[in-house]
Amino acid sequence: MVGSAAEEIPIARRRTDDAPGVLAEARRREIADRLRAHGAVTVAELEELFGVSPMTARRDLAELERRGVVRRTHGGAVLPTISAHEDSFARRLEVSSEDKALLAAAAVQLLTPRETIFLDSSTTTYYVAKRIVETGLAATVLTNSLPVLELLFREGGPDVEVIGIGGTLRRLTRSFVGPFAVRTVQGHFADRFLFSVKGIASNGMLTDADPLEAELKRSMIEQAGESVLLIDHSKLTVRGLSVIAPISEVQTTLATGLSAAEADGLRLGGTTVRAVGGASPATA
Repeated sequence: MVGSAAEEIPIARRRTDDAPGVLAEARRREIADRLRAHGAVTVAELEELFGVSPMTARRDLAELERRGVVRRTHGGAVLPTISAHEDSFARRLEVSSEDKALLAAAAVQLLTPRETIFLDSSTTTYYVAKRIVETGLAATVLTNSLPVLELLFREGGPDVEVIGIGGTLRRLTRSFVGPFAVRTVQGHFADRFLFSVKGIASNGMLTDADPLEAELKRSMIEQAGESVLLIDHSKLTVRGLSVIAPISEVQTTLATGLSAAEADGLRLGGTTVRAVGGASPATA
């Protein structure tokens, strides 16, 4: 008697390689959760756990490494303890672009015409600047980001006033930092500060990969009436070398992809969390 094909295939060897992208993203989140719990995973472990091929497991780890969630090792990956590595502005600009566009749209919705706004040198706030241009919002923007300055100068129109925060130019991030930049920030007040970070440490500290960038963001928080943090869920799995400030100093956090537990953890730190991008566990 001939059995069905499904009965002849051991469960552990069934492959999910052709699953839709949404399933792949759920699998990668489970991998990140497992890393946070155990500190390391192996390709063989992921094969057995998710029923995927070695190629798919390695592709998942490569994508998580690209996001800064893991550090690849021979045969697997480990959870980075300190993520001092910093990618160039051009490379970061294309990472999680859909999430950044959603966050930017939500951030600009918070603004009213004629506000004065600090924008940091993150690629997320570059998307904010693009959204300001697209909506024709009248605003005064103070920023240390050369790409944001160039964008608003070219396309901002007469209703957008731009104040450059000068200083020492970091070629990697195309941003101005240092004592002169800090003094410029301290010489102004802004209604809001829109920014992102390298990561959020488990104790609720906002962090950046570079101490000069961290110092400038800290000054912007101090000089702004309201600070608005823009993050996706990957920011909870990495941290930078330099502390910016505790999350309690951030009035509003706009976030994509957070679980209810992750959102609650941020709220306990003293910030208001708003989910961005439709239905999300963070709204629970």
